[in-house]
Amino acid sequence: MTEIVNLRKARKRKVRAEQAAIAASNRALHGRTPAERDRERQEAERTRRALDGARLSAEPEGDGQG
Repeated sequence: MTEIVNLRKARKRKVRAEQAAIAASNRALHGRTPAERDRERQEAERTRRALDGARLSAEPEGDGQG
């Protein structure tokens, strides 16, 4: 004999599982502490400054005329 399934409860269970999956992915993407965000911002700033300091000038140093 088969088991009787309440479709309303099954639908609600499915929606809850989908919402839980979405919430887990959002926590992975956005769930950082303020300290982690600050550290990442500082690291990006340090990298930007290092790259700006190593940038070559747009103009050549010599004028090419002997």
